[in-house]
Amino acid sequence: MRSGQGAGESSHRFDLTTLAYVRRGDQTLMLERNAPPGELHAGRWNGLGGKFLPGESPEACLRREVREEAGIEVLQAQLKGCLSFPAFDGARDVYSFVYLVTRFSGEPLAEGPEGRLHWIANERLTTLPLWEGDRTFLPWLDEPGFFSAELRYRDGRFVGFDVHHYASERSFS
Repeated sequence: MRSGQGAGESSHRFDLTTLAYVRRGDQTLMLERNAPPGELHAGRWNGLGGKFLPGESPEACLRREVREEAGIEVLQAQLKGCLSFPAFDGARDVYSFVYLVTRFSGEPLAEGPEGRLHWIANERLTTLPLWEGDRTFLPWLDEPGFFSAELRYRDGRFVGFDVHHYASERSFS
């Protein structure tokens, strides 16, 4: 089976991803994407992360992606939520495990393979050129509990969301 296909399914595709927000005091490490013009993420800023490799757990994906993109090692992270993006690129659904990284070792690279890295004051995060839906969920990182949300886009434009908030949090070391 290929990623996102179950028994009896042949065309519906999805990607499993992690999305990490690395915190240092009142700042968050953000990625200024270096995607070429016309590419899906061109001109956008976001947290660190990416697609699962076959057989990889969410935590292993998180650690690998942060290491690859920023050159740092995750020591502690908290699972804050799950996001679903139905037909995000018009063809496939994307499901993201969202983490808040609260301890790490090493010093982040100035620039990684996906773009330049910047420490941004938390209160300025939503002023960046983000995906519009990111402005919706970023404040939830600082709220207690866990969230599960569906963020809907149509032709690259944010059209709405549904969210459920839960009282318990999940973390790992």
